[in-house]
Amino acid sequence: MSTAPFEHTTVLLHEAVDILCGGGGHRFLDCTLGGGGHSQLILEANPDNQVLGLDCDERALAAASARLDRFGSRFTAVHGRFAQAAELARAQGWSQVDGALMDIGVSSPQIDDAERGFSFRFDGPLDMRMDSSTGQTAADILNTADEKTLADILFQYGEERRSRAIARAVVERRSVSPWRRTGEFAELVERIVGKAHQYGLPPATRSFQALRIAVNDELGQLRRCLESLPDLLAPGGRLVVITFHSLEDRIVKDFFREGCRGCTCPPDFPVCVCGKKPQFRLLTKKPLVPGEEEQRTNRRSRCAKLRAVEKC
Repeated sequence: MSTAPFEHTTVLLHEAVDILCGGGGHRFLDCTLGGGGHSQLILEANPDNQVLGLDCDERALAAASARLDRFGSRFTAVHGRFAQAAELARAQGWSQVDGALMDIGVSSPQIDDAERGFSFRFDGPLDMRMDSSTGQTAADILNTADEKTLADILFQYGEERRSRAIARAVVERRSVSPWRRTGEFAELVERIVGKAHQYGLPPATRSFQALRIAVNDELGQLRRCLESLPDLLAPGGRLVVITFHSLEDRIVKDFFREGCRGCTCPPDFPVCVCGKKPQFRLLTKKPLVPGEEEQRTNRRSRCAKLRAVEKC
């Protein structure tokens, strides 16, 4: 694994922290700690603020812990997936939090480390695990999944139009030699999709995204985290989520919309009999996106969307 510094440019930094801390209170849960950029600003915003930061990447945990060491006991780092956020918070004695932040997706240090296998730009092992200590790798999926499963992964998680052709070629190739390297897979996808940028993206982008999501169960992790956090949030507590592609954003949008709904009785009922009350108040009618300057200086921020709610 690379020994390069874990340096990540935090996206929508001030927007996220301003909303998160705007509800008051002093206990905040950073479900996706990464390099610690959001957590640092939360801790700097008020000397009474405390942050519990979670990440499944040991390198990220080590980097953030070093960065935030000056805050002493006000910051605690814990190894774990964000689907475990509520459980891990309670294990630390946090029965309620005043805000929770999720910054979903892969970080720049992970993408830029060839040995992690996240990027088609560098040749490296087909790994793609956020937590390198456990779970199946991208190579495991390419070498063992049947053709239909592979096609479904590529289509559902990558919205790849040539998913069936790619899956067929993957299975044919592995009968001769097992999949091991990112460069090999990128070359195969490019041969099938074509060298021209598909949807304005390099040809292997969607297939690599699909594999990464499958390896890390990213959408399942997101759903489970969202479902677990409302009971942990104190009244008036805020939940802020930053997503980077449409599949994630759709899950967050639908969850927030359902949580903000009240009575579901038919409109002709004279009184409510369902008893359903809104769980959240929507803070962002439309998602916040990075401004022109942030997009110019950090190209990877261009797809980011921020949505937020406040617990009723």
